[in-house]
Amino acid sequence: MNILIFLGGLILLVIGANVLVRGASKLALSFGISPLVVGLTIVAFGTSAPEVAVSVGAVLDGKTDIAIGNVVGSNIFNVLFILGISALIAPLVVNIQLIRQEVPIMIGASLLLLALGLDGRLSFFDGGILFVLLVSYTAFLVVQSRRETQAAKDEYAHEIKPAEAGAWDDRLPAQLLLIGAGLAALVFGSEYLVQASVNFAKAMGVSDLIIGLTIVAAGTSMPEVATSITAAIKGERDIAVGNVVGSNTFNILGCLGLSGLVSGDLGLAMAPSLLAFDIWVMLAVALACLPVFITGREIARWEGGVFLGYYVAYVAYLILAAQQHDALQAFSGVMLGFVVPLTVVTLVVVVIRRPAASSVP
Repeated sequence: MNILIFLGGLILLVIGANVLVRGASKLALSFGISPLVVGLTIVAFGTSAPEVAVSVGAVLDGKTDIAIGNVVGSNIFNVLFILGISALIAPLVVNIQLIRQEVPIMIGASLLLLALGLDGRLSFFDGGILFVLLVSYTAFLVVQSRRETQAAKDEYAHEIKPAEAGAWDDRLPAQLLLIGAGLAALVFGSEYLVQASVNFAKAMGVSDLIIGLTIVAAGTSMPEVATSITAAIKGERDIAVGNVVGSNTFNILGCLGLSGLVSGDLGLAMAPSLLAFDIWVMLAVALACLPVFITGREIARWEGGVFLGYYVAYVAYLILAAQQHDALQAFSGVMLGFVVPLTVVTLVVVVIRRPAASSVP
C-alpha cells in the first residue's frame, strides 16, 4: 500500500508540474512575454516544482529532515546520476556560459547554504535571504535574455510556441484551469509522497533524513531525469546539462528559501549528520563540475561512468551507515584511500594534457 501511495504521489507530482508549466507558459505568452523569458523562468523552474511541493509540504507536516534531505539529495542525484546516465548515452556538450556563469552560481548557492546552516538551523531570515536571491537571479536572467543571440531566441520560440488560433488552451479560463489543476496535483502529490516516505522510514528502521536523501530525492527529480535523458537522445546535449545546473540552483534558493519562510520562528533544524557529511558531498559534487566541464567542454562517457559510480557509492554508504554495518569502515577506507585520490589524479592529468581545449572561446 505504501508503494502504491508513493507511486501515486509521484505521478501526481510529474503530471502537476507539466500541467502547471503548460498553463503558466500559455498565460505568459498570451500577455506578450517572449518565449525566451518563459523558457528561462517558468519552464526552467517548473522541473523543480515537485521539490518545492514536497519540501514545503514536509515543513508544514513537521518533517523538516525530509524537506532538507530532499533538496540536498536531489542536487547530488541530479549531477551524479542524471548527468552520468545522460553522458553514457552520448557525450554532453557544455556551453561556455555554464562554465563562466551558471556553475559558479550553483557553487556559490551551495556554499551559502553551508554557511547559513553552520549554526544547525535554517531560520526564517535565512529562508528570506535565499528567496530574495532567487528573485534577483531570475530578474538577472530576464535582463540578460535581452542580449541573447537571435539563434537562442529562435530555439526557445521553437520549443515554446504560442497557442494556435482556436486551440482550447488559448483562452484565459482554460489557462487558469490548467494552473489550478497543476497546483492541486502538486499539493496532493506531495502529501502522498511525504506520508509514504515517512512510512518507509519507519518500516525500514532508518531516519526521515535518509529517505529524503535517497527515495524522495530521486522521485522528485523525475522531471529532470526525463528532460535530460530525452535531450541527450535527441542530440540537444547542452540542454541536458543546463537543465541540471539550473535546477540545482533553484532547489537551494527556491525550495529551501520557501521552506524557511513557511517554517516560521522555529526554522528548519539541520541534522548533525547532514552538516557533517551530506552537504559537503553536495558541495564537492558542485565543485567537481568545473574541472569535468572544462576538459574539452564536454562530459565524456568515462566521466559519466565515474559520476554514476560515485552515486552508487554514496547510496551504499548511506545504507551501510544507517545499519551500522561491519563493512562500513572498510568501505570508507577504500573510497577515501584509493577511489577518491585516483579520481582526483585522473582529472588533474586530463586537465594538464588538454590545456588547449579548455581555452576554446
